[in-house]
Amino acid sequence: MIHTLTIRTKSKVEFVDITQQVREIVRKSGVREGVCYVYAPHTTAAVTINENADPSVVRDIIDALDRLVPQAARYSHLEGNAPAHIKSTLVGASEVILVEGGDLVLGTWQGIFFCEFDGPRTRRVLVKVVEG
Repeated sequence: MIHTLTIRTKSKVEFVDITQQVREIVRKSGVREGVCYVYAPHTTAAVTINENADPSVVRDIIDALDRLVPQAARYSHLEGNAPAHIKSTLVGASEVILVEGGDLVLGTWQGIFFCEFDGPRTRRVLVKVVEG
């Protein structure tokens, strides 16, 4: 079964911590051992795992991506969101997380983030938990 998280972003670029929502889906699935797939079906958004204890880490990631892919550069894509497409490609559309003991296997400081690069928008994240 695929579960859908609906995320309403408030900013042009924003990282939303979805760890607890994904953890709840895993818990309700009843899967004790397996994998959890987290996927953003968007071309201007992404999913990543990184530190969720210190918000300055997310700010640093956003700032670094802005330096790598500046809004004001010349792009062929004329919709004005070419940087969002590039950032989405760099970060990636999905993550796979192991499940053990009915919970996500994440490091002490790790969290799962939905990465908005072309907001504000209403977005979806698809989550599938598979036993195995």
